[in-house]
Amino acid sequence: MIIKFSIRNYRSIKNKITLSFEADTTKELEEYYVIHPKNGMRLLKIGIIYGANASGKTTILQALNFLRNLILEPLERKTENFSFEPFLFDNESRSKNTFFVLEFIQKKIKYRYELELNKNAVIQEKLFNHNPNKALVFERKTNFSKQFTEISFGTKIKIKKESRDALIGNTLWNNTVLGGYLKTNFESKELQDAIDWFEKKLGGIIEPKTNLISIISEHILNGKINKENIIEILKKADFGISDIFVKNENVEINEKIISLLVKEAGIPYQKVKKIKKDRNLETTETLLQHSVGYVNYLLPIDEESAGTRRYYEFSGLLSLIISGKKILLIDELESSLHPDLIKHFLLTFLVNAKESQLITTTHFRELLLEKEILRNDVIWFTEKKEDGSTDLFSLADFDSSVIRNTSSIYNAYKIGKLGAVPNLNDYYLDLADAEA
Repeated sequence: MIIKFSIRNYRSIKNKITLSFEADTTKELEEYYVIHPKNGMRLLKIGIIYGANASGKTTILQALNFLRNLILEPLERKTENFSFEPFLFDNESRSKNTFFVLEFIQKKIKYRYELELNKNAVIQEKLFNHNPNKALVFERKTNFSKQFTEISFGTKIKIKKESRDALIGNTLWNNTVLGGYLKTNFESKELQDAIDWFEKKLGGIIEPKTNLISIISEHILNGKINKENIIEILKKADFGISDIFVKNENVEINEKIISLLVKEAGIPYQKVKKIKKDRNLETTETLLQHSVGYVNYLLPIDEESAGTRRYYEFSGLLSLIISGKKILLIDELESSLHPDLIKHFLLTFLVNAKESQLITTTHFRELLLEKEILRNDVIWFTEKKEDGSTDLFSLADFDSSVIRNTSSIYNAYKIGKLGAVPNLNDYYLDLADAEA
């Protein structure tokens, strides 16, 4: 589980911002919102981020996704640059480094991961654990003149010299130590636990155009998702679907298929190159059964509505996070979904998930009307400051002079009392005449 995530000098984020999942002192809806991953710790299951367009909501999810990919898909050559931009609206920030600090729980142990980098290389990197007291796992620095990585380990970390030397050799100046460990043949519990958290717990970003249908269907085929669970979730969401049928198909690879895999399905290009070499791809066909009266009708999922396809994906995600320990990143939760269905999805997650988390962005402000099912500390806002950078703050940060217990959060947000809304002008336009 994530405890907190801090970002500085990444895309629209200039100064340090922190998204925290530490619950405040209120016991409101404790049973549904709060998880106790270890003694004395209370973490929230969910974080919902509001804000105007271009205020930086998605950037927070992208930063976490970037960090995940940086570790799990290390660059192969030291001449490659990282694919990100620092804050670009002032010259000083362009020349400064980018920072990430992530605190998380893995196997009831708290970890703190710190990373400093620029577009060419990792500058510094540290990993600490608290077992029970804070201790260094490793510290890494980069010798820029030699483009060489230097790694030191904490006193409690026992690694043989030959393994340490191999890890240094595999950790290019534009790789993380965790990414270097993936290339190195030795065993370290602390490093493997951190890797497992990024790989098995933290999911990639799910955007409105992300197509998860084939992934969910493949999970049904291989038994990672119980089909009956998805059918039950879809039935309770009033989709009238009584069964799901999934079968494998072989598809011949062409350039159009490759483009779809990279751009729409989000499959890394390195994996697509292997698929292209093999010249064939095993894919899935998904059919949804609708029962009307006493007659069953099968419909290919591609012919279903956008909302049905979206909720088929969300049903699969719900099944995964209810039965396991996962962290979902969903951008624009409301995309293609009816407002009642958004509320139903969130409540299904909160009532049934035990040790998973959801981080989502949304413009669906009517959810703020549901005061009886929301805690203030799960609501966050992003706002664009005068210098064009992103500010992040929680609804729980406002004192009683702004938000009272009897106040309408929806009305306060709608009229701009909480910030994080577009600053719109009048509707009249003074347009230049078109050239004859």
